[in-house]
Amino acid sequence: MKPVYQDKLEERREALKDFFGGDDRDEIPDELLQRIFQFEELMVKYRSAIREVTTKLEILGDELSGTSEHNPIETIQSRIKRPYSIARKLSKRGLPVAVESIAENLNDVAGIRVICPFISDIYAVSEMLQKQDDVRLIACKDYIQNPKSNGYRSLHLIIEIPVFFSTGKENIRVEIQIRTVAMDFWASLEHQIRYKNDSPVVRQLADELKECADIIAQTDVKMQELRERISCQNED
Repeated sequence: MKPVYQDKLEERREALKDFFGGDDRDEIPDELLQRIFQFEELMVKYRSAIREVTTKLEILGDELSGTSEHNPIETIQSRIKRPYSIARKLSKRGLPVAVESIAENLNDVAGIRVICPFISDIYAVSEMLQKQDDVRLIACKDYIQNPKSNGYRSLHLIIEIPVFFSTGKENIRVEIQIRTVAMDFWASLEHQIRYKNDSPVVRQLADELKECADIIAQTDVKMQELRERISCQNED
């Protein structure tokens, strides 16, 4: 084992003792420390991939702000899936809860959410991103054309991009959710209402939440139509 790597493991050993309590007689197994260190290294890679994709999207936004009538990108948000969420997802799939399982089996550890003003902007952003020659599309799920049963709408892309590290190039997968402001509004509130709550009362609200999603979707379509009418009028 490299001296620097060993030093870092020792630093973590002492930090964990300080954090959780213990004395010099309590030994934290080397195997556990190595797994923690490997997990941290993997998360660095996912954060780097998020920066790569975010930069691509920001560049598109900057370019289109100056060359078109409007910017199809309202906001960009990102997140790394939490360790317990990763472990739970692996367990549900019957996979080993190990660092090696993460990159091999999960596509949504690194996530980016792009919020757009109009429905047409969603597909425009998706197309522009996929045209870049270092972006490889792994999967696409269109929950706008085919909403989930609860009313959820969004366009989901799983892409793979190259990220360059000191040890060489690695291809990292990132999940991108592209939705309108209205879709994001509904999804955020629905999550708050139903988060970890499967009570009879919440289950009874399912139809009402679906109805709200449909109303919001109709509003999205109407706003799109109004925008197109105004654009046609300006061209005339």
